[in-house]
Formats: sequence, structure tokens, C-alpha cells
Amino acid sequence: MDPTGWGAPFPIVIAALFVIVLLRSNATYWVGRLVANGAHRTRAARWMDSPGYQRAVERINRWGAPAVSVSFLTIGVQTLVNLAAGATRMPLVRYVPATVVGAVAWAFLYGTVGFVGFEALALLWEHSPAAALAAAAIALAGLVWFFLRQARRRTVDADPA
Repeated sequence: MDPTGWGAPFPIVIAALFVIVLLRSNATYWVGRLVANGAHRTRAARWMDSPGYQRAVERINRWGAPAVSVSFLTIGVQTLVNLAAGATRMPLVRYVPATVVGAVAWAFLYGTVGFVGFEALALLWEHSPAAALAAAAIALAGLVWFFLRQARRRTVDADPA
């Protein structure tokens, strides 16, 4: 589904991508709300009603809008952030503007350079499947290294000693 191959004028491509991601992110938000409603009917309700959880929800709802917007620039995190925003019942007055900002950024990125990496990998695969697999493995190793480094930093920062 490469938007550069749609044959439509650029503004139409961007508008279509904007609508697609806006619908997807809001659907994910509402799934999060439904999941949270279901969780309140289980043993998790006691935990979700605790003062600590309520404070965390309040902070996320107050300061989480920038996280929602920035999540659109990441791969894999966007869905989780939108799901969490719904599960914590982020007020729509904060959530909707944050998704609009994020969706605009995502539509422009995806509509212009978003497929360059996939196209490059496909072209490399045509010339050398081994090189394409090596490139993918290197990229995956880089991601794993990044996440492990971030986790280690959080552990060191959280250690009071």
C-alpha cells in the first residue's frame, strides 16, 4: 500500500493518510476504554481503584497529550500509547487535538519518505537476499541494543544507592 503509487495528487494522498491514521488511532483509544471497563469487572478493579493507580492515571491524562502526538513518529509505540490513553480515559478534549497533531505529522512522513526504507530493502533483496537479511538483522540488533540501553539507564536512575 505504497501511497506514492496511488496516482492521486499529493494533497489527496496526504488527506487520505490523515483520515486513515486518525480513524485507526481513535478506534484504538476506544478499544482501550472498553478493555478498562471490562477490567473493572475483575479482580483488577481493586488495583485500578487504588490511590496510586488513580494518581498515575491523573498524571497521564494531564501530561500525556504530547506523548500521544510524538507516538505517531514511532513504530510500534503508537498503538500502545493510544490504547493506554483509552484505558486511562484521557479526556477527549486533550486526546483528540493530540491525535490530530500526530496524524498530520504521520501523514506527511508516510506520504513522502515513509516507504523509502521498505523500497530500499526490497531493491536490496532483488540483488542479494543475503545482504537484505543481513541489513534487517543489523537494524534489529540496533533496536535491541537501544532498548536494552534505555532499560539499563532506567534501572541505574531508579537505584537510590
